[in-house]
Amino acid sequence: FRQRKKTLRSWKKRAKLARKLHGRRAKLFTQKRYKQKIELKKKIRMHNEKTDEHKNNKATPKGAIPAYLMDREGVSRSKILSNTIKQKRKEKAGKWDVPINKMRAVPEAEIFKVLRSGKSKKKAWKRMVTKVCFVPPHFTRKPPKFERFIRPAALRFKKAHVTHPELKTTFHLQILAVKKNPHSPLYSSLGVITKGTILEVNVSELGLVTPGGKIVWGKYAQVTNNPELDGCINAVLLV
Repeated sequence: FRQRKKTLRSWKKRAKLARKLHGRRAKLFTQKRYKQKIELKKKIRMHNEKTDEHKNNKATPKGAIPAYLMDREGVSRSKILSNTIKQKRKEKAGKWDVPINKMRAVPEAEIFKVLRSGKSKKKAWKRMVTKVCFVPPHFTRKPPKFERFIRPAALRFKKAHVTHPELKTTFHLQILAVKKNPHSPLYSSLGVITKGTILEVNVSELGLVTPGGKIVWGKYAQVTNNPELDGCINAVLLV
């Protein structure tokens, strides 16, 4: 409740600060606010596009129609940009309208366990990943002498339970890649999967088609559970 009040009153602080600042700091502040306003307007426009409906006379059938169809006039959604272009834009910006946008920070000590090596176990440069991870199908481990990060075979997952938010159905889909782990770029490169991670999943069996008529191969999904505790990966498809 307090947090909501603080958010609602934040504009007063901003306005006060804008009146105070002058010179170079004022210029920088104005630039920052200008960028924020552009982002906000873009988001509003995208939401309007999604929900905007208008009558389409072409879709209305000619001649006599049954009574139950009288109220249903042809309606088409005015989507200016195709879904493909929108997806590409989101990828470029590195931003998604995700179901979980706030999550607990995971410390490095929780993800990596220090492994001591060498004859007298004095060397401590090796790390073992203690969370669920994903490795590509043709992945080969490095020789033990050069392997810094060890990903145990028991914690490697290949599939995830992905729920389609519109269809309200869950599918067992193959993971193609770990796109982004919000905690660290290192976790993304290692394929560590924690709550809030963005995965790329194979949706070819769902039969999704692009506006051009091509079958959609991969789509993004966000992990909604703690896989290391549940023993499986649950995710929501980002549509």
